[in-house]
Amino acid sequence: MTPHMLYLMRHGAPEREGRLLGRTDDPVTQAGILACAGRAAGLSFDRIVSSDLARASDCARAIADERRLTVRQDQRWRELDFGDWDGHAPSSIDPVPLARFYDDPDASPPPRGERSSALQARVAAALHDLPDRPTLVMTHAGAIRAALATMCGFDRTQMWAFDLPYAALVSLRVWRSDDPATPPVVQIVGLAT
Repeated sequence: MTPHMLYLMRHGAPEREGRLLGRTDDPVTQAGILACAGRAAGLSFDRIVSSDLARASDCARAIADERRLTVRQDQRWRELDFGDWDGHAPSSIDPVPLARFYDDPDASPPPRGERSSALQARVAAALHDLPDRPTLVMTHAGAIRAALATMCGFDRTQMWAFDLPYAALVSLRVWRSDDPATPPVVQIVGLAT
């Protein structure tokens, strides 16, 4: 098994920070794009995959243009769908259901929103489809946490044990077996915030 690098980067700062932005397609700031480009500058990869939402895909496209690469968009890398809460500041949401959501996002999803297990399932499928070569995935904090839960076996508490600010980067070394039934071995080799 030969390892390859997988880089999971959170998009840059959106124009409306401090909101639950799931499917809401808020644009990214120019400073957010530059922060992501700067974070990617020293990385070695030959493939870029991105969420199809503008705050991620615009950052990915800026990096790809510098390297003359093509961005492959994949909506499975989107953030959790916050349903009725999508696009709203947490302070504007009834605190009781919001607290239940934060305590257990799978048992208490946002009204008409997505369960965390559904997010993890779609991210797991997206991970499975990635090639065994150095890849940058431009995505969202929830999708990065779902990927780490899938690849490293993190539980809900462990997924929240570290901060993922805008333009954060998680670097993973991945060994995939020739047997598709065998899960990959994953080592976290870097967290840049």
